[in-house]
Amino acid sequence: MKKNFSLYGLPEEVKFCKSCVISNQRPDSVVEFKNIDNKKIGINFDKEECEACKYAKIKEKIDWEKRENELTKILSKYKKKNGYDCVVPGSGGKDSAFTAHILKYKYGMNPLTVTWAPHLYTQIGWENFSNWMHKGGLDNILFTPNGKLHRLLTKLAFENYLHPFQPFIIGQRIIGPKIAQKFNIPLVIYGENQAEYGNRIDENYNPLMNIKFFSKEEKDQISFGGVNVNHIIKNYNFNLSDFEPYLPLEKESIQSIKVFYLGYFLKWDPQECYYYASKNTGFKSNTERTEGSYSKYSSIDDKIDPFHYYTTYIKFGLGRASYDAAQEIRNGKITREEGKILVKKYDSEFPKKYFEDFLEYISIDEEKFKSIVDSFRSPHLWSKDQSNNWILKKSL
Repeated sequence: MKKNFSLYGLPEEVKFCKSCVISNQRPDSVVEFKNIDNKKIGINFDKEECEACKYAKIKEKIDWEKRENELTKILSKYKKKNGYDCVVPGSGGKDSAFTAHILKYKYGMNPLTVTWAPHLYTQIGWENFSNWMHKGGLDNILFTPNGKLHRLLTKLAFENYLHPFQPFIIGQRIIGPKIAQKFNIPLVIYGENQAEYGNRIDENYNPLMNIKFFSKEEKDQISFGGVNVNHIIKNYNFNLSDFEPYLPLEKESIQSIKVFYLGYFLKWDPQECYYYASKNTGFKSNTERTEGSYSKYSSIDDKIDPFHYYTTYIKFGLGRASYDAAQEIRNGKITREEGKILVKKYDSEFPKKYFEDFLEYISIDEEKFKSIVDSFRSPHLWSKDQSNNWILKKSL
């Protein structure tokens, strides 16, 4: 076996975008992460530029007034005199706070917001969530899944995929359509399309989310953290009904629900969402920067969130500062040179603040944590120096 072979189907040659700070190691998020997979999953580069940067330039040429007119026409079809006319999934962070508030107070909709609870709320996260309702003037359903099961699924995902956020992402994405189905609301509206950050560029040209994600598979084919649901039921004393919040909808049910991205119709800028949410829903940034980055206002509601980004740094050589800097470069907030400095300073920082909480949450000790993490370092990205410390082979 070659010494520098790559895991997860990532490109063996590391290349960085000439316009931002992201590399071709960033996976296309539509691809389900596997332990070792020969399928190539790195994002596309064209003439040394990532597709997110290419689309950022395209956004500058879009007729946003025309797009907004399309939005008002669509919303008018779903607007009701009484009751909820759309569902807005979110945590009360800057993006979902912006989405729900502007839909209600600018476009006259009556959204029902729905939140898949974080693993462990931070203090600032709980305050922002509460302000979303009390200062933003919105209705909300806070859904908290079975804690025993969610901890187990998080543990399995960490051990098998080094992806502790996998169960959360599944629940977060599916809770909106599930609530829409239960309340007979035919419209679900998310904020930005994640394709803006580097998925295939053609995904940005469709205002609708692909509903295949929500359609039900055969139950015996579903797995969490790489473990089949039947195996979990048999070996961990759960039953199928415990998995209900995570299971996709029947195909017949989802066909009647439309899932839109607001970012298709309104020019999306995370920093502008922050300003809007601060003014209109009482959203507050943290009092200190987030470990692994320089930001104080992105993804600050969950104590487990820093370990999601730390694990992406281990698997792909891209930490939280890389993701934050890349989108701010595209939006003209910082230069590429400034982004490179921030990445070098913060990307490799270990998230110490909630480390003990994370270990307790998934019931492992520090030694096992380090052993699992190191087993996911791809040889084409990582090597050890003379002091036996891990170092990235190629960085900005």
